Amino acid sequence: MEITEKQKAEVLEKARLYISSEKNPVFRSEVENAVEMQDWDGLYDRFYTSLAFGTAGMRGVIGGGTNRINTFMVRKVTQGLADYLKSIKDPSVAIAYDSRHFSKDFALSAALVLSANGVRTYLYDVLHPVPMLSFCTRYLKATAGIVVTASHNPSKYNGYKVYWSDGGQVTPPHDIEIAKLANAVEAKDIKDMGEDEARKSGILTSVPKEVDEAYYSMVKASLRRPELLDKAKIKVAYTPLHGSGNIPVRTMLGDLGIDVVVVNEQEEPDGSFPTVKLPNPESAEAMEKVIALAKKEKADIVLGTDPDADRLGIAIPKNSDKSEYQLLTGNQIATLLADYLLVTAKELGLGAGKSPLVVKSLVTTDLVRDIAEKNGGECKDVLTGFKYIAEQMQKIDDGITKDRYFLFGCEESYGFLTVNAVRDKDAVSSAVAAVEMMCYYASKGITLQQRLDAIYASYGYSTEVVFSRDYEGASGKEKMQEIMRNFRNLKAGDTLVGRKIGKIEDLLEDGTEFPKADVIIIRFTSGEKLVVRPSGTEPKIKYYVFLKEGADGRKALEERLGEIISDFKDAL
Repeated sequence: MEITEKQKAEVLEKARLYISSEKNPVFRSEVENAVEMQDWDGLYDRFYTSLAFGTAGMRGVIGGGTNRINTFMVRKVTQGLADYLKSIKDPSVAIAYDSRHFSKDFALSAALVLSANGVRTYLYDVLHPVPMLSFCTRYLKATAGIVVTASHNPSKYNGYKVYWSDGGQVTPPHDIEIAKLANAVEAKDIKDMGEDEARKSGILTSVPKEVDEAYYSMVKASLRRPELLDKAKIKVAYTPLHGSGNIPVRTMLGDLGIDVVVVNEQEEPDGSFPTVKLPNPESAEAMEKVIALAKKEKADIVLGTDPDADRLGIAIPKNSDKSEYQLLTGNQIATLLADYLLVTAKELGLGAGKSPLVVKSLVTTDLVRDIAEKNGGECKDVLTGFKYIAEQMQKIDDGITKDRYFLFGCEESYGFLTVNAVRDKDAVSSAVAAVEMMCYYASKGITLQQRLDAIYASYGYSTEVVFSRDYEGASGKEKMQEIMRNFRNLKAGDTLVGRKIGKIEDLLEDGTEFPKADVIIIRFTSGEKLVVRPSGTEPKIKYYVFLKEGADGRKALEERLGEIISDFKDAL
């Protein structure tokens, strides 16, 4: 785009203010060089807007500028959080970080801003997963928590997520008020102090080692059939994808006597993620090396975790000689875990007379609901974002939801939770639950694939197609808004993707069971369901297509799946 003289003057002023405020020499020099070279396109992209602190934090490309994530932007939003905490007596915050570039630096910067504002701060000495920070926040009875991570995004990204005292990501009213304060902070408002001073004063301390041990003990205590793991002689192939899961996953499984083999070149933390295009365990490319290791070692199950170890990928043998493996979808993993946990709860009489509650995102397969209801449980749909699952868990703690106990939470995007002491998706404890599940069926001479087939035979065959469209740059947001407006102009009886629309549900309107959200659900008379949802953290729109047939219709559906995928991808 053509940069006008007025725009040049505006971004130059913002750049000079940023240079004077940025403490990190790497980011400061990036902008200094852009100013010196009069790189107006680059400067405009760095400063035409500021990364906003959204409903749970912020995420962006690493680099200098207000439209990037850097030390200044981390300090800015942390000052906003500190301002919000001032109304609370003796506030405290726990901070963790993953393996991404500058994660440790950002975590320390946040800790020092909080310390300068008189907020007691606990900072992990080494990288830790999201679920362990959630547990830590609850264990230390901290007011809030921070994790520096961009989850499974490409290496150029980093991010900043805020948690509340319940261990879940912040929800209203906290998220709204923190966002207001954080976005209003100016450079002159940010307080700071040195690390030596903060530690000597005692306002900044390391997270006590006992917290890790307490987490490990909690996960072990959550096992339904621990005796099965004691007797099992199984082998797990695992990859942490250069992230924070390596030590906790191997520690947990090792303590339980499980033989774990790890992809050596993906074992060490590395924010460049040099062996994969995208560090996401739902990607076949990302799981390629661990599946190759599994074939070599004849592993019984394959596990992969993303950089902050909140997402879990699983692959299972396709044949008895373990020469081929199938990478399960997030919905398949959710289905298997929900089935195992619900059946086990029923068999063992868990819950002290209360009914199990399963909570899933609205874009997760409805097969989970069918399984829950058949086994005496309840399934609650919530908006996408694990904080909404945590919110339902808190309602049980607060006595708002009665006669229920939390059993399982799941999102189709490989997020699962099988324990109550964590309030975000947890790949570490879920990995242990998955191994226990496999051992249980193995003790009965059943493979996980056979169990999945049996579920389909009982409930009908379900599958889904998930894809997205990216909209980068200054014009991307406007394009996304235009697309959503076009969807909202549709009505029942219209045709979309060659199919007649039977019903449309717009979650921005009143009268739905969900809080207002920029989500549209379209049900076609032909049986398919389409959910359209702009991402809350990335410049993209996600599309979820759900299909279901009776068990005897599985082959026919699989045969026309390619046609269905093509139809939707070409039209949307």
